[in-house]
Amino acid sequence: MKWKKFTIKTVTDAEDIIISTLYDIGLEGAQIEDKIPLTPLEKEQMFVDILPDGPEDDGIAYLSFFVEESEENPVDADEMVANINRELDDLRNFMDVGEGTVMVSETEDIDWINNWKQFFHQFYIDDLLVIPSWEEVKPEDKDKKILHIDPGTAFGTGMHETTQLCIRQLKKHITPETELLDVGTGSGILAIISLMYGISHAVGTDLDPCAAEAVRENMEANGIAPECFEMMIGNIITDKEVEDKVGYEKYDIVVANILADVLVPLTPVVARHLKPGGIYITSGIIDNKEQTVRDAMEAAGLAILEVTRQGEWVSITGELAGETAYAI
Repeated sequence: MKWKKFTIKTVTDAEDIIISTLYDIGLEGAQIEDKIPLTPLEKEQMFVDILPDGPEDDGIAYLSFFVEESEENPVDADEMVANINRELDDLRNFMDVGEGTVMVSETEDIDWINNWKQFFHQFYIDDLLVIPSWEEVKPEDKDKKILHIDPGTAFGTGMHETTQLCIRQLKKHITPETELLDVGTGSGILAIISLMYGISHAVGTDLDPCAAEAVRENMEANGIAPECFEMMIGNIITDKEVEDKVGYEKYDIVVANILADVLVPLTPVVARHLKPGGIYITSGIIDNKEQTVRDAMEAAGLAILEVTRQGEWVSITGELAGETAYAI
């Protein structure tokens, strides 16, 4: 199956009205490409490790619409372009639509959700073999410690440097008695690995509802009992109900593999959930943000224990001062 792709070059201010207008001629949904900076809320809700600075916004936008095509239902591209141009001409009477040119191309039918899997294969993190759920365990690997992982639409395969930094720090500090809180758990990889290495219980939080299903599937794939890993969806920084449910002065270790800009407001919140003497493991920190996160940790009463690096990424591990009481 193939799709006809109609791409309009316009301006960012006209994106919404063009999308709404073209809905009336059968073009539903749009792929938007522009350089508008992300809002603070959008950054907070992303669960990727890396968020590089984007190019300066030039006001240009490309809107792409896809129309399914088959032998039984051919698409008349010329007619569709004429219809699009007619609608754009009408819009020009009262607003700027920019260049307003229409480009036509053809694309194969692609499973956008699963296509990335062809690039993700089994690999090692030190002594841990990470195998995606769609690959089989080789006979020679059956006696190794194996993590089966499928992030689904949540973040966390273990391939990124920031995740590996967290895993190595967790292995240094966890014990069978460890109560773990994983903030921004994504696929659940950090909590699941900690459970595999012997802790008895973990709690994970995430903003993305997709994370709950990803965690459930990965727990099942790795034989983790439901009572061992409790999952909560919500914002622990701003939602008091989530904070209350997570519990105060309860955790031996809190791990957060999130962007530095989120770690700064998160850190004083984490301090309320750590036991006195508890360990806070952070990652997702690009090297030029290291001092910013260090300052936030020290301001929250955490002593820096160790800073580790992999490539341009940094992990900072701290310890909460003993006998610390926080207002709740």
